[in-house]
Amino acid sequence: MPLHRYGFTLFLTAALACSAWAADARPVKKKVAASAQAQGPLYSTRPEAMQFADDMAARRDLNPDWVRDAIGHSRYNATVVRLMQPPTKAFVKNWRVYRSRFIDPVRIEAGRRFWLENQQTLERAEKEYGVPAEIIVGIIGVETIYGRDTGSFRVMDALTTLAFDFPANHPRAKERSEFFKGEIEQFLTLQSRLEANPFDARGSFAGAMGMPQFMPSSWVKYAVDFDGDGTIDLWNSNADVIGSVASYFKAFNWQPGMPTHYLVSFDKSRLDMDALMAPDILPTFSVASFTGKGAVLEGPGLQHQGPLALIELLNGQDAPQYVAGTENFYAITRYNWSSYYAMAVIELGREVAARVR
Repeated sequence: MPLHRYGFTLFLTAALACSAWAADARPVKKKVAASAQAQGPLYSTRPEAMQFADDMAARRDLNPDWVRDAIGHSRYNATVVRLMQPPTKAFVKNWRVYRSRFIDPVRIEAGRRFWLENQQTLERAEKEYGVPAEIIVGIIGVETIYGRDTGSFRVMDALTTLAFDFPANHPRAKERSEFFKGEIEQFLTLQSRLEANPFDARGSFAGAMGMPQFMPSSWVKYAVDFDGDGTIDLWNSNADVIGSVASYFKAFNWQPGMPTHYLVSFDKSRLDMDALMAPDILPTFSVASFTGKGAVLEGPGLQHQGPLALIELLNGQDAPQYVAGTENFYAITRYNWSSYYAMAVIELGREVAARVR
């Protein structure tokens, strides 16, 4: 679920996405899970929400009555607030456990079917955008199991709740409230242009939508009409989903033909782990500076032309795993700010590709 940077990019694709744990949603008539239904008070009772509606309508040149109606008829959702609460205890990262949630027989088989059913479209997307089919398939599988779990929260309720009632005990509550106000603007502007009912759309507890779990701002910036029918449908058009994911990665500087990562080991006699870990997942080191600090590459890794980052994957109490991440590894983390997420996407895509080829 693409959320853009401020650490948020995609902070949620897992808070949220770990959307892997997702739910089910699409803007069609269907029963909504009770846990996702909004039972709280209407935002029409909140003066600050109505003032925001008036200001937004003026900024966006939208019908003020329609905007007031949309925001005013949104309901506070306590489940959304609970799910966005900061953790109350330390979380122990474990790559093996995380991986097992995504790389499983059900998801792999669903990915194989999706690939075979959409092979020509995946090939066209790779040709036009330079993004491999296995990365596109990996993203859609991790996000929603190929459309099976797209979320059952009313998008308007989720966005409005997080805009005006983001958990106050969160260290970045004010910043994130502003983020979600911006997402309301993007969402309602899009719905107005489409002449759609904003209350029909269902998504994640953070308002991410469709098979690729795009936030409204990502939909507006990166979604494409890849099936050429004149509309963009990220719930029901596999072609639009495939093209939009590829479009997203191209916008975040995906480099065609570049590997996502290389195997790495260490020369402990000259290892400067603090220096290697300092940039986190941002590719910073040339091959020469990377190996000069005690990282050991072999074969293709030694021929790499761009910057590298040392990627650490913790395994609880067991020894961590490491890889050398490239700019393409970093591009995947622009979808969800997590090296664990990126590796899950890569490995799911590879597993599916092995079943197809």
